[in-house]
Amino acid sequence: MADYYDILGVSRGASSGEIRQAYLRLAREKHPDRFADPGEKEKAQSLFQDATAAFNTLSNERSRREYDAELARPKLTTPEEIARDAYARGLQSLQARDYQSAVELLRNAVHHVADDARYRAALAQALVRNPHWVRDAIHEMEKAIEIAPLQAPYHAQLAEMFHGQGLRLRARKALERAAELSTDDPEVRRVSALLGEDAGEADRR
Repeated sequence: MADYYDILGVSRGASSGEIRQAYLRLAREKHPDRFADPGEKEKAQSLFQDATAAFNTLSNERSRREYDAELARPKLTTPEEIARDAYARGLQSLQARDYQSAVELLRNAVHHVADDARYRAALAQALVRNPHWVRDAIHEMEKAIEIAPLQAPYHAQLAEMFHGQGLRLRARKALERAAELSTDDPEVRRVSALLGEDAGEADRR
């Protein structure tokens, strides 16, 4: 993550006026038009773009506050740390019904740690919110079940996904497996009530 304060050459407690003055100074000194040499011009262009991004972020009170909060976050280095962080933020986005962000974050978690069933199951729950991604959601839930086959909620949620696709026989089988593992699980009971007698109909496909 770029340090915008360092790019502008100001302290983290700099006022908005100091930030503006620092940006204008850099714009005068490092503007690409001031350089004739192609190599120097390219370097100046890169610095000018960074300085502009820094100014746009730090000159806005809300974006500066968000940037400062992100800058203060502990630096994540291992795949496990990155995955845990992405998973936690993905769940927050899922609860806030920001499904696009949830999918991106949870895909990141799965990318860094592919064998954690929680990450796969959460990604499935985010994907299923978009009708175009239901098949991907089913795939992710099936992968979660491969990793953690004794988790009754995963089987129940898979049953619900199958049912939503009109795959009634597969839904019934998944729900039966969920019930075998735990009839008292709240998620199993919820999906059982939701599917009702429809879960026993023949598979339409």
